[in-house]
Amino acid sequence: MRQSPAPRAPGRCRAPVLSHSGRSAGLTAFVVTMLALVLVAASLIIGRVSGGAEPTPATRSAEAGFARDMQIHHDQAVEMSMIVRDLTDSPDIRLLAYDIATSQSQQAGQMFGWLATWGLPQSSPEPAMTWMHRPLPSGEGHSHAAPATTSEVPAAMPGMATREQLDELKTLRGVAAERMFLQLMIAHHEGGVDMADAVLERSDYPVVTDLAGSITKAQQSEIQLMEDLLAERL
Repeated sequence: MRQSPAPRAPGRCRAPVLSHSGRSAGLTAFVVTMLALVLVAASLIIGRVSGGAEPTPATRSAEAGFARDMQIHHDQAVEMSMIVRDLTDSPDIRLLAYDIATSQSQQAGQMFGWLATWGLPQSSPEPAMTWMHRPLPSGEGHSHAAPATTSEVPAAMPGMATREQLDELKTLRGVAAERMFLQLMIAHHEGGVDMADAVLERSDYPVVTDLAGSITKAQQSEIQLMEDLLAERL
């Protein structure tokens, strides 16, 4: 009796060939976004594992306000960095922009994770920067609560570029774009250092003070680098 031939193995599926017509800036933005999402997930896990060591900050505390406002501040730094990478061929500027985009995306992911771990909303129940204009805590220790505001809260975060400035940056190319980017980012970093210093004065929460201290150190170093780069272009 003849045996029926064995069934043929199904052919291997070939992965579709993707077009390489996308711009490099789009690919970089995708990588930065995916990195941020991964780090958010990691922050949530780390926060849950280490939770309970400190009382949870209140939603109007300096810690929560810093986490919300610095995410917004960092997001603009990432936006400016991605803009300038399309406008220049300078290896120094492109590397600086990439470093700022990746580091500040990572830090924004950490702060998103804190709020999720603390069970607090990502949006603030009060105007941005309110926490920074409350009096410094007195006595020993910090309560992680929110004393009354004693000074007028500004309309904008320190160092933030206006939408008009960002629109102008997009119209420039080469050295002109590099110069404006450096000027805007120096001011932006100076504002970020002010915010980090403010939370260091108002908090003793370890994960917050650790990150704020690293932000101050890194951004002060980058300010010096950017001032040197700007001097070469004036």
